[in-house]
Amino acid sequence: MRLSLNKVLSLFKRSLAFDKPHHVQWMLTNRCNYRCKSCDVWREQKPVAELSTEEVKTGLDVLREVGVVEIVFSGGNPLLREDIGELIDYASHHFITTIYDNGSQAVKKIDALRKIDFVAISLDTLDEKKYDYLKGVHGAWKNAVNAVQTLHEQGITVGVSPTISQLNMYEILDFTEHFIEKEIPVLYCLYQHDTLTQPMFNIGRQDKELEITDAKSFARICDALIEKKNRHRGILITKKMLSTLKRLYLSGQRSWECKALQSFFMIDPQGRVAGCHLQEPVATIFDLPSVWNSQKFENLRKTYQECTKCSYMCYMFYSLHANVPGNIEIIRDQWKNAKTIVTARRS
Repeated sequence: MRLSLNKVLSLFKRSLAFDKPHHVQWMLTNRCNYRCKSCDVWREQKPVAELSTEEVKTGLDVLREVGVVEIVFSGGNPLLREDIGELIDYASHHFITTIYDNGSQAVKKIDALRKIDFVAISLDTLDEKKYDYLKGVHGAWKNAVNAVQTLHEQGITVGVSPTISQLNMYEILDFTEHFIEKEIPVLYCLYQHDTLTQPMFNIGRQDKELEITDAKSFARICDALIEKKNRHRGILITKKMLSTLKRLYLSGQRSWECKALQSFFMIDPQGRVAGCHLQEPVATIFDLPSVWNSQKFENLRKTYQECTKCSYMCYMFYSLHANVPGNIEIIRDQWKNAKTIVTARRS
């Protein structure tokens, strides 16, 4: 990581500030060059007026002002933006910055990625044919594997991000072993589909082939990953999260309240802000300083806390690990991984 003293001090100060939105996912573009079975972004791809380079930079200044610690750049594929190197450079000075790629662009944009904290490459399986089928693009698996290997060899902190579904669930433990033995961390996603009718934008597409139907096996996988975390570094999911997922799939019990517009929020390519992608936009990024503590936002937070319409892992994670106590939980759970990543970037 690019851990300058000023960045460390600033992050530390913001991470200990209560009632701040420490985590943001910014969908920089809806453009995508893949055709994933589980995704609706490419199906609804249409030209939108994306924020300019300078507008994004201004937005990043706003996010720092309101207390954001971590930014995830997503899409579409954010690496399709021509100015992505400039945006990464600007963000990396002030935030823990992660970017997602399907494996097709990372090698082409490798110089830009040298300045980021973490690159997550989507890779769901070690089976080449299965992965190309899931992504809808011939050669997708080779692209992803090459991207992971190349970035790792170049000293860029890269991990694989499998989306666990019924189609790859039974191989996920072997998949995890394969990469942690290579000292490449694994950051998990979980297949879900959108359930609300008026979202800010659609992401998850319902696909019965992907929906997890073997709940008992999934629960055993959660237990096995908890056990692996005791012995290995590189498993980027907390024990609390795994226990919550196990409970959800075995009993249907939700043991968390959604912390949208509290712990986290989403930004779309036009700079509109919503609690999550399933909700309607409620402000623009430039409005945030004036509306964050407003009665309107307080009412929305109460509404979102009662929402039970999804179990997207990113929203679950930042709801389970919300506010200052949540940041401390993450640090304690992931301390070994943090030390490994920092050491790798310094070497």
